[in-house]
Amino acid sequence: MAQLEDKTALITGAARGIGQAIAVKFAEQGADVALFDLNAEWLAETAAKVKALGRRVECYSVNVAESESVQAGVKAAETDFGEIDILVNNAGITKDGLLMRMSEEDWDAVLNVNLKGTFLCTKAAMRGMMKRRAGAIVNIASVIGLMGNAGQANYAASKGGVIAFTKTVAKELSARNIRCNAVAPGFIRTAMTDALDEEVQDKMKAIIPLRRFGEPEDVANVVLFLVSDASAYVTGQVISTCGGMVM
Repeated sequence: MAQLEDKTALITGAARGIGQAIAVKFAEQGADVALFDLNAEWLAETAAKVKALGRRVECYSVNVAESESVQAGVKAAETDFGEIDILVNNAGITKDGLLMRMSEEDWDAVLNVNLKGTFLCTKAAMRGMMKRRAGAIVNIASVIGLMGNAGQANYAASKGGVIAFTKTVAKELSARNIRCNAVAPGFIRTAMTDALDEEVQDKMKAIIPLRRFGEPEDVANVVLFLVSDASAYVTGQVISTCGGMVM
């Protein structure tokens, strides 16, 4: 039997990369999916892959950093699907730069999407879960939130905040049988990493014990575990999916 049969999952930042991989993985395991993103063209690509697997999918143009947009999106998804069993907060951005040169605008933009967005989507989606006394939430953090990184003060702060937020949500919602965990990816292969010079890629891989970039599917597999019954006794945890960068 599929691990997510008869479940509905809401995934933010679902247009490409890790978000798309999670949507496809969930559909393979029997879930219907609601997808949040602002890029309609790329979101349609994800939706087509889910439909090809025979699962229901609906797309919503939602800015996770804006409360009204999030509330409207969650309400629409709940109307369309009836309920949301699983929430994956994956939407995130980077605006890198050394702290001394970092603008307030770049700081605010990253914190608003990565951290405030996680807060807004969780708060909106958890109400229905609390009424049903069931649900699973996974927040996509980063190893940078655990170890820091020069030139990424805003990103590190946002992902460190996501980790602390995850633990607090787990403690607040556990009495309602709602679990909340985080996944902290390391260097994952994307169009951006593929475009890097081979020498740069080799330097990045040299600090990874497994000596390779992860694939979006590597992260999706861990997320699947955390929302399935296989992890029924796991909450408030952070699982690094980073090839051993953080131990």
